[in-house]
Amino acid sequence: MTTTFTTAYTSRRMRHRRPRRSAVRFLAPSVIWAGAAGVLALWWSDTTSVVGPAGWLTGAGRITGLLAGYACAVLLALMARMPLLDHTIGTDRLARWHALGGRCTVSLALAHTLLIIWGYSLTAHTNVLSQTSMLVLHYPDLLKGTAGFLLLVATGALSARAARRRMSYETWHYLHFATYLAVFLAFGHQLSDGADFVGNRLAQVAWYTLYLGVAALVAWYRFAVPVRRGLRHRLRVAAVHPEAPGVVSVHLTGEHLDELGGEPGQFLRWRFLARGLWWTANPYSLSAPAHPRHLRITVKTAGGHSAALAHLVPGTRVWAEGPYGGLTANRRTAPKVLLLAGGVGITPLRTLFETLPGQVTLVHRARRPEDLALRGEIDAIAARRRAAVHYVVDEPTEYSSPLTARGLSALVPDLAAHDVYLCGPPGMTRAAIQALREAGVPARRIHHESFAF
Repeated sequence: MTTTFTTAYTSRRMRHRRPRRSAVRFLAPSVIWAGAAGVLALWWSDTTSVVGPAGWLTGAGRITGLLAGYACAVLLALMARMPLLDHTIGTDRLARWHALGGRCTVSLALAHTLLIIWGYSLTAHTNVLSQTSMLVLHYPDLLKGTAGFLLLVATGALSARAARRRMSYETWHYLHFATYLAVFLAFGHQLSDGADFVGNRLAQVAWYTLYLGVAALVAWYRFAVPVRRGLRHRLRVAAVHPEAPGVVSVHLTGEHLDELGGEPGQFLRWRFLARGLWWTANPYSLSAPAHPRHLRITVKTAGGHSAALAHLVPGTRVWAEGPYGGLTANRRTAPKVLLLAGGVGITPLRTLFETLPGQVTLVHRARRPEDLALRGEIDAIAARRRAAVHYVVDEPTEYSSPLTARGLSALVPDLAAHDVYLCGPPGMTRAAIQALREAGVPARRIHHESFAF
């Protein structure tokens, strides 16, 4: 099933302008590693010598403890939802960094615990169990530190992929808040018992500055800003319209919505103040360009929260956090663009299809023709800007096209010269990336974001 408009659109308003790429995505990892080097320098400057197995074990325990404490601050900073990081690096990439950092943090905390106990037991010439009891019960703030360590390990276990599959996004999200408590409990132990901090005023000030700075970022961007915007914009549900089987569009009205600054391709976290929905904020993309008086999201039923949106009552109050995400025109590097959508992944790409300048091709894949949400709007946009649109469905088979390098190249000539914006289910996204790479599209030109948790 293919609809194609082949004449190039040449309006001056839509001519391509190559944006300058932000240096933030390249500088952020360097800053993180520089901080880790500074932590190691703290240990080095405070260590005169290391003698014997006990000294080596204790020294390794101090290093892993310092790095674990630093990593906790980095973890919280990565998910503070700072616009500077979110819009340039991308929400999904930050989430992957956070997940990798979480695994490293738990490993470092575990290594710190075992190494310190072992090293101290050798120094005191006692067994490991007795030394553990001595440390936990008699060292200042170590009982709280132990509770924080256990919470951190438990949170890491719940974040494992096998555990996440067995719980809803909402449950996982709120259990994840235990990380804040774990860090709070462990912080006092670091300053009270850490050999690199006791008596070292400069190191204490630096550690307080790091943690208080991160706490301020989290408090501002994750709590204060959403509350302020909720009161400022006074968003309400205006209407709910069905778009396809299991897919609805939620229309919202409000005040000063242009101040939100939502760009095509971005999403917000929506908190609907209705029974059963008010306690969680879920990410949904804008499915139409933002307007000063109204916004729209299009959602497919994928769980209890998304299913309940079909029954929202007009007038329901809404709080919106964001906008988030880096799947915007700023990622573009080539004159030609392919927008590749799978199912309801069409929502952010529909806004880009309307607003991206230059030569743009859209491929929308779905299971059945009736699952092609927003098709009427897409056809109208394509006709207006004389752009190419290809609809590919699995059923009936005569309208199917394999998601392979050959299949995509048949739909989009000169595919390797395109920037590709990709949005769809995880399986489709993985297959599409492999096909695009085999077709010669450089990895730097494949832009996608995942909402999987």
